[in-house]
Amino acid sequence: MNAIEQLASVGTSTWLDDLSRDRISSGHLQQLIEEKHIVGVTTNPAIFAAAMSKGNAYDEQLAQLKSEEASVDQAVYAMSIEDVRNACDVLMPVFEKTSGQDGRVSIEVDPRISEDRDATIAQARELWNKVDRPNAMIKIPATEESLAAITDALAEGISVNVTLIFSVARYRQVISAYQEGIQQAAENGFDVSKIHSVASFFVSRLDTEVDNRLEAIGSEEALKLRGKAGVANARRAYQVFQDSQDTELPEGANVQRPLWASTGVKNPEYPADLYVRELAGPDTVNTMPEATIDATIEADAIQGDTLSGTAEEAEAVFAELSKVGIDFEDVFEVLEREGVEKFVDAWNELLQSMQTQLS
Repeated sequence: MNAIEQLASVGTSTWLDDLSRDRISSGHLQQLIEEKHIVGVTTNPAIFAAAMSKGNAYDEQLAQLKSEEASVDQAVYAMSIEDVRNACDVLMPVFEKTSGQDGRVSIEVDPRISEDRDATIAQARELWNKVDRPNAMIKIPATEESLAAITDALAEGISVNVTLIFSVARYRQVISAYQEGIQQAAENGFDVSKIHSVASFFVSRLDTEVDNRLEAIGSEEALKLRGKAGVANARRAYQVFQDSQDTELPEGANVQRPLWASTGVKNPEYPADLYVRELAGPDTVNTMPEATIDATIEADAIQGDTLSGTAEEAEAVFAELSKVGIDFEDVFEVLEREGVEKFVDAWNELLQSMQTQLS
């Protein structure tokens, strides 16, 4: 088994954190599924901005949209939806083989509406209907204002990837939003066995923010803690996930799996597979850039379940970090705000680029 297969044997599904029309049309996505055992795809505004700004894969559709006098927002979503729909078709055999657990492709609501519950659920509904594939997932950010929209979407039978989770406190709210949504879905007559959800917990961004603060503190004690916050925070979250399994859900309802996102290391001094081998465990997903997938396979260092039973050690790490002066309440507030801002910036850049091509 390669390292990705080893992860699967532990209980961690590997999804690709990237998508482009070239990946689909060239057969590269299919190749990743067959040769590297990738079983899902996630996207975000930055990924589509990168994909649509290169090459000529979108030229034909863009010309058609231009002739139809489509607005720039309509054009961007039309192209994104086509990519997601086609990727869903490629991954359909995986979806069927895993009874809907994997074979998923995520598409995100407009990050500019993350503070508007009504706009978020309206767009989630529209994207779900337009992609029109049972293995799609609609990404909704875990901002305080969007939590209710997560419940709304699930209650309508929409599978949801809850994104931009940084703190354990917010994660608990996400779990509650899922539990409430799946209960409402059952009451609304939906087959809850067909509704799936993941909770995307961002990892490397936490290390970047905390490491910068530790370096600013500068003490020997502080510097020894660099590179430890991200893994410890995810392990704390995993314990919350395990504890939440005691809550009774409607018959047939699926587990909302934790998904480790932002798993490409930002610090080149850290092992490229750090956030993979240290976060392997049952009922989890790890979505990785292709470079991280390749680094994981090359390192071949999967050590089995590295999540279960690690909560006490993780809490000790957080206690040490707090002791040297890390204000985690501020850290998480900054990361959530910057997370939304980064996606908004990427989205605006994409819209500006498309506007030029549509003119």
